[in-house]
Amino acid sequence: MLDEFKLSTVDVGEARLRVRTGGSGPPVLLLHGHPQTHLIWHLVAPVLAERFTVVLADLRGYGESNKPPTTDGHQPYSKRTMALDMVRLMDQLGHGSYAVVGHDRGGRVAYRLALDHPDLVTRLAVLDIVPTADMWRFAEGAGKRFGLVNYHWYFLAMPHDLPERIITAAPDRYYFTTGSERFHPDALADYLRCVRNPETVHAMCEDYRAGAGIDDELDEEDRSAGRRIQCPVLALWAGKDELGRWFDVLETWRGWADDVSGRPIDAGHYLPEEAPDEVSAALMTFLDR
Repeated sequence: MLDEFKLSTVDVGEARLRVRTGGSGPPVLLLHGHPQTHLIWHLVAPVLAERFTVVLADLRGYGESNKPPTTDGHQPYSKRTMALDMVRLMDQLGHGSYAVVGHDRGGRVAYRLALDHPDLVTRLAVLDIVPTADMWRFAEGAGKRFGLVNYHWYFLAMPHDLPERIITAAPDRYYFTTGSERFHPDALADYLRCVRNPETVHAMCEDYRAGAGIDDELDEEDRSAGRRIQCPVLALWAGKDELGRWFDVLETWRGWADDVSGRPIDAGHYLPEEAPDEVSAALMTFLDR
């Protein structure tokens, strides 16, 4: 899978990242979400590589990237720290500025990268998310509407090591128990192999603990200070899921950026795998704009 892309491990200081690169042209960084790996892009990346240099990476803690030790404040898994990994990665690859596309947790890393390093990010595409602070403010008012659907935001953020014990006892039952037909068998095998590693499970919980703490705080600090995303933003979201029912997605992102476009995709949450042709076309149009 993605055999036409060069596979390597890149040391970015605090983390060693599993990375694939391919194609030629302006650089585009693709970031995956929870609980997946860079292989979520296996149907989209080859299309983009026809006109762009495509970089795919496993986020720290995920996939075959390493799992740096955590701290009480969960800073090693904050989106600021994870974004800095990508800044260092792209610098090592020789890319001074680039577009960033992120799905799910990768989208949170992507917009944090754009906020913290506006001189580096030329375009930002976020798939099936709104900013972390907006999600938590909605959750505070929505109660069971949020909790019954996105319970994992609370569960994975619980203190160590209750969620880790529950998940590692039966990772194949916790992850991908329904709807696994959406995934290519080779991609699914990679996801499952990685979540069977207790260190990966712990790192993913740390990602969510950071999301409930420092990531939310950083978002609100930026909002209060009036810091905004400077580049054009494309927002795509799952038309079959809840995000578009809970939020005016484009207006929410316009609270963070001036140049925002996008639309729902007729699919569930895993947009790059459920609707790769639509996602590829939308990204090509946006990145070429």
